[in-house]
Formats: sequence, C-alpha cells, structure tokens
Amino acid sequence: MNVPDAARLFSGSQAGGQDDVEPHGGDIDAIAKRYPGAPQPWIDLSTGINPFAYPIPPLSAELWSRLPLREDDDELRRAAARSYRAADPDWIVSAPGTQALIQIIPRLIEPTEVAIVGPTYREHIRCWRRMGHAVRVIQDLDEIGDAKVVVVVNPNNPTGRHYEPRRLLALAEDMARKRGLLVIDEAFADLLGADQSLAPLQPPSTIILRSFGKTYGLAGVRLGFAIAEPRVASVLRSWLGPWAVSGPAIAIGCQALEDAGWLLQTRDRLANAAQYLDELLAASGGSIAGATPLFRLVDHPQADNIAHVLALAGIHVRQFPDQRTWLRFGIPNKDALLRLESALAVRAR
Repeated sequence: MNVPDAARLFSGSQAGGQDDVEPHGGDIDAIAKRYPGAPQPWIDLSTGINPFAYPIPPLSAELWSRLPLREDDDELRRAAARSYRAADPDWIVSAPGTQALIQIIPRLIEPTEVAIVGPTYREHIRCWRRMGHAVRVIQDLDEIGDAKVVVVVNPNNPTGRHYEPRRLLALAEDMARKRGLLVIDEAFADLLGADQSLAPLQPPSTIILRSFGKTYGLAGVRLGFAIAEPRVASVLRSWLGPWAVSGPAIAIGCQALEDAGWLLQTRDRLANAAQYLDELLAASGGSIAGATPLFRLVDHPQADNIAHVLALAGIHVRQFPDQRTWLRFGIPNKDALLRLESALAVRAR
C-alpha cells in the first residue's frame, strides 16, 4: 500500500462536499423532541453499547489538570496490543473513538474504487465518498472486482454477519498483491473471543478497528484503536496529533484492557440478557434477522408501529429508512428489560 505525502493527498481529493448527515443510533435528543410526553429517563436501545459498563476506577486529580504524557499513551498501546493480541505496540493507534479513525483513513489512498460490504455502518460510505473515492456497496466478498480498497465490518452492523478470520487473511494477502488496502471494522468483535479477530494473524495491507466504548459500556470516554503495520500506524498517529486521547481515558483504558476476567463475566451477563430479549421479541411477532453479543436485528411486519409504541414509553430503538421492517435493539439491562416487557405487553392488549 502506498501512503501518499500530504501535498499529493490534499490536491483535489476532497471532492463533492458530501457532508450530509446520516441517521444513527444514539440520537436520543432528537427522538425526545418528537415525543415530549414520554416518561423520563429515556432508555436508549438504539445503539450497540454494553449496558453493563466497566466500573470506572478512582482517577487522580492530576489526570484532569495536565496534558497526557507520551509514556501514558505508550502504556495504553501496550495494554491494547496485549488485549487484542497484536504484534507489538507499534501496530497500535489510540484515538478518541473509532469514528475519528474512520474519518481519516480514506486520506491514506488517493481517490480510487472502494468496495464496502453492506448494508453496514454508513459512516464508512460517507467518509470514503467525501474524500473523492468511488464507492460501491457490495453484498459479499465475491463482488470486490478491481476495487483497490475493501471495507468489511466484522461482525457486521446491523446484520451480524461474520467472516472467519482465515478468509479475511486470504483477502488481506490478495489486497497486498494489488497494493491496495483492507479495512476491517471489529467494533463488535471483543465479545466473540480472540480467535474470531483478524488482529493476531498480523495481516498485510490491513487496518483493523476496535471500539473500546461499545465493549466496555463507556462510549462517553471516546476511545478506540486501529491495528496496522507500523509504517501505516505511524502515519495515522501523526494525523491524529499529540494528546489525541485524554488522560482520564488513558487511565480507564489501561485498567479495563488488562481485566480479562471482567470481559469473560460480562460476556455471560450479555448472553443471559440477550436470551430474555430474544424471547420478548419473538412473543411480539418479530424474528431475529441478525445478532451480535451487543444487539439484535429484528424483522417485524409492523416495525414502525413497534418503534412508535416504544417511543411513547420512552424507549428508543433504531429504525432503518431503507429497510422499513427492520429494528435494531441494543441489549438491555434488567431495569430496561422490565420496562421493555411492559411496553410490549401494552401494545399486545
């Protein structure tokens, strides 16, 4: 993969000004304005964020009053490399959330053909197009054709489809031969187990994204990582600039990434909550169309009505304008499950 210099990179690559706002989960302020009479507080099931958040450790006051040190970021990258089984910390880029990485990665390659396996998280499409790339949304990997860049969300959001790491490794090797780039977004992979990640295989010409906030239920911390060959990782770190991750985020991330026991216990808690959620959704007339440990995609003939009834009860779920029968439910905690059950029971009467 050729990494262009800055002068070549920014000469005419930001085409189109396509800064249209895509619909997302998590827009709880917008839905609250549409349903001002809904009970408070709102329950936001529109995102795939772990409802069993990692307990925030005591933080030194100094973390809030000084800039993070380079050695602090080095420690965070060492913890991430161990947790994700990356080759070493030089392969790790720490960032203020994976969204920041999704926005800058398209700068690595001058405008070319990009194949994105979809339907998927639409920010990938938007960010590549905004940088002047010709984007094709494909149904499967056999439709890549001559694309120099391939983007795969694995497991996929919202369908839950998952490609085995060995298949993606073969694709990475093919992209390396083409001097192209493979981007694997593993935002929902942490809870599948390390053997389901591409990171330990050290793929060539590949950037792997991992979301700390989703897995650890601390989306507000704004922390995410890229895993890539050191020369590419170095470019991404330089573009993010100094102090990209806050001192408190570094401290929380270092402790959580080393806590393998918490991750195992949380996996079991999520599985139990998801089983109960599946039963509720089936009883309401929906069918599970896709799943990860952090969300369920439901196909329901009355999806609009379900979303409306839940909003009246102060529960927000993700709708899809181009798939009117789909709803995505994040995994609820116990209190949210009870309120969801009550709202669905009212609709059934």
